[in-house]
Amino acid sequence: MTQHVLLPGSPAPALSLPAIGGGHIDLAATKPTHFTVVFFYRGVHCPICKSQLEEVAQRGEAFEKRGLAVLAASMDSEERAQRQREQWDISALDVGYGLSEDDARQWGLFISKKEKDAEPERFAEPGIGVIYPDGKVYALFYQSVPFARPRLDDLLKGLDFIIAKNYPANGTLAA
Repeated sequence: MTQHVLLPGSPAPALSLPAIGGGHIDLAATKPTHFTVVFFYRGVHCPICKSQLEEVAQRGEAFEKRGLAVLAASMDSEERAQRQREQWDISALDVGYGLSEDDARQWGLFISKKEKDAEPERFAEPGIGVIYPDGKVYALFYQSVPFARPRLDDLLKGLDFIIAKNYPANGTLAA
């Protein structure tokens, strides 16, 4: 399987998944004023993901007042997603599970294999997608490890600047 490279300005891949707690998340159905921010995370085995998603859930109003919709997604199974619902404080967040490896690769996410007992056989490493309301990619932040993610304050500050200045997407030229 090959890694897909998404360039800013290109159409974002589809993202429609069952949601923790019922229903579905669907990127195409979001109607933000400015952007949809998609947090891809490793899964229930990742304590850094738990901290990040709980912070995102707690700061929902900060995203909403900026005209930002927020989604989160992982390759976790339904059983693992149920554990998140029980163990994580993320009920205020739209979280999807069951992302396929193929779909994760379409988003350009790094894929890892199980190294510890708590991990699934394969899972996507973290990433953040910032998507225009028309479904095109504005920016992507990829991680090949669970560490050194953008801080939410930095992300929000950057999005404030982008929105205020109508700052264009960069990195649109292919090699």
